Amino acid sequence: MVKILFFLNEYAVLIFIVLIIPFIIAFRKFRKSIHQKNEALFGLEKEISHRNRTAAISILWLIGLLALGELIVVLFVIPSYPDLNLFSNPTQDIVSLPASTIPPEILTTLLARTPDQTPTSTSSSCIPGLIMITTPKAGDQIRGKISLIGTANIPNFGFYKYEFTNSGTEDWVTIQAGREIVIDDLLGDWDTSEITPGDYLLRLVVLDNQGQVYPACEIQVRIVQP
Repeated sequence: MVKILFFLNEYAVLIFIVLIIPFIIAFRKFRKSIHQKNEALFGLEKEISHRNRTAAISILWLIGLLALGELIVVLFVIPSYPDLNLFSNPTQDIVSLPASTIPPEILTTLLARTPDQTPTSTSSSCIPGLIMITTPKAGDQIRGKISLIGTANIPNFGFYKYEFTNSGTEDWVTIQAGREIVIDDLLGDWDTSEITPGDYLLRLVVLDNQGQVYPACEIQVRIVQP
């Protein structure tokens, strides 16, 4: 289902263009059938023109319904799934990406880190100015609904998502996604009120417009009772 929606969104303009062609043909056929009916002298001619008109009307209705369905998908369905593009393909394992797949400018930034920027057990791969979670901070205790502040600003930006998982597992759960560049501002909200208190990992994943996955910014937080 997700792949179908992705296709309809990605090729919306082409789909509308393709629908226009049979619509024009059917409309001309409809007008021609009306003209034939007005000039028909015999019953058989009138019957043929009637069949042609009925067929043309059926095609026009079908094309109209297809166009309306595509319009609904583009205007209403797609906006309700901001992370649709992300899930059209299987989620990639960010941590296991080889260095050769990391763009040179990001690899240089990672290698140039000063000692105090080295990832610890509570945070990893956060790149200042590019991929950062600034609030909450690693080791923070959080409760209820919180706002995530950070940066998602890579070259050729595509979109981002943030996820959480229990410490020690790799079963990441997507919280929310966004399509706009964010620079030290609101990434989105996270309602932790229904999550069992304990230690969790929170990460920010950013992809460029070619689907290239950058190293995730990952921090450890503790959810406590409201």
